[in-house]
Amino acid sequence: MSAPSSHVSVSDADPATIRTLLQQARTIAVVGLSGDPAKPSWQVARYLQEQGYRILPVNPRLTEVLGEKAYPDLRSIPEPVDLVDVFRPAADCPAIAEQAAAIRAGGLWLQSGIVSPEAATLARHAGLAVVMDRCTLVEHRRLATSTQPSGPASPR
Repeated sequence: MSAPSSHVSVSDADPATIRTLLQQARTIAVVGLSGDPAKPSWQVARYLQEQGYRILPVNPRLTEVLGEKAYPDLRSIPEPVDLVDVFRPAADCPAIAEQAAAIRAGGLWLQSGIVSPEAATLARHAGLAVVMDRCTLVEHRRLATSTQPSGPASPR
């Protein structure tokens, strides 16, 4: 793992962890995905869909987003989840980390501006890889320009 700097989440943005999560994930549960195309969660999820990822919306107020059935919580998803991408306040993240561990997700990704050391600790203790305070769209684009192949390992 890279040496930490003054930024609290640098150790949670290890380039190897980011690369592994984005290259191995095929199914991404997006917690807090909005139905509003103007919102960052919708824009990021749509981008990820366009890159070949399967998006599973997690939002108790919605029934469908981006052509996918929405689920009220992670435990309601009836299929394996490779990565949990979180667009919720840091205070909500420990409970989300517990759910991610319960469904045996491969990783927990807290979006830009979201830092929860408690959630990171819970997820790591359950064996999940953790990234905090980073945008999946930005990181995917960065990797796509620096290394090939990008996105899911299997072709669309």
